[in-house]
Amino acid sequence: MERILVVEDDRAVQKALKRLFVSNGYAVEIAHNGNEGLGSFSASVPSAVVLDLRLPGMQGQDVCREIKSRSPNLPVVVLSASTDVVDKVLLLEIGADDYVTKPFSPRELLARVKASMRRAGRSSAVPETYVLDDISINFTKMELTQNGKLIALTTQEFKVLRFFIQNKDRVVSREELLNEVWGYRNYPSTRTVDNHILRLRQKLEKDPSRPLHFKTVHGSGYKFV
Repeated sequence: MERILVVEDDRAVQKALKRLFVSNGYAVEIAHNGNEGLGSFSASVPSAVVLDLRLPGMQGQDVCREIKSRSPNLPVVVLSASTDVVDKVLLLEIGADDYVTKPFSPRELLARVKASMRRAGRSSAVPETYVLDDISINFTKMELTQNGKLIALTTQEFKVLRFFIQNKDRVVSREELLNEVWGYRNYPSTRTVDNHILRLRQKLEKDPSRPLHFKTVHGSGYKFV
């Protein structure tokens, strides 16, 4: 049985989330604060994490960052009372798979958790290591080297790169990238995708102005070849 780790200090929300996930066939473990959540995660890695942002002691952002540093492909869906776009962008940049604001619709939250788990399942189909020209990518360790020299990529850049490798030689729209990689359907701007592609070209292409691998398909999106 798949297990959901809920890190939430509000007892009413804890009960509601446990009822929601148990009724849909999941086992549920409750952690009341960030340190307890990390302890539960360390003891046994769950199938997904539902994480409140405002926790006593260790904050949700730090919990998310720590979990993703140790288990990059584990789905983390954040709950927050904040609707600030800056908060959403920050969380998605540090690796959160989705973001749901309180008060939330149980059906929407359940759908987003399931979608995050599906994406994680597809990601696991990508080989642990992938070679592109003189570049070696290790997705498990989240390390990328060129001729033995380490090149820094953000968590989100690794996610975009993994998705392109999964869908190589296929044209992918900006909207599909936002939905499948960021997992947030009301993300502020498709310009976010363009910025990530630009950074990947700068880091991975021999001549970023004439990309060989991350190609623009005008009017449609991008294609990785």
